[in-house]
Amino acid sequence: MDNNPQHLDEAFEEVCREITELFIKKHQDYGKENILEMEELGIAFRTSEKIARLKNLLRENKEPSSESLEETWKDIAVYAIIAILFRRGLFQKLDMK
Repeated sequence: MDNNPQHLDEAFEEVCREITELFIKKHQDYGKENILEMEELGIAFRTSEKIARLKNLLRENKEPSSESLEETWKDIAVYAIIAILFRRGLFQKLDMK
């Protein structure tokens, strides 16, 4: 992570790189079947679960026992991007490098 971005767009790009790295890491573990099985509705459910966890932790001002709040936000972003790729038909037909 660039600890000293000079511009907001540079900071945004850095977070996008981190999200891409997280997507690749998790995709290697999960593959595509968990998304293809329940399609866009499944993505919405998974995102909803992440948001419910996030709201609970923030409301209670609790520290998470497993993944960090930042990783939860990144997971939500990953699911949003997967949903867009799914809607465009790209998630279904493309494979990783």
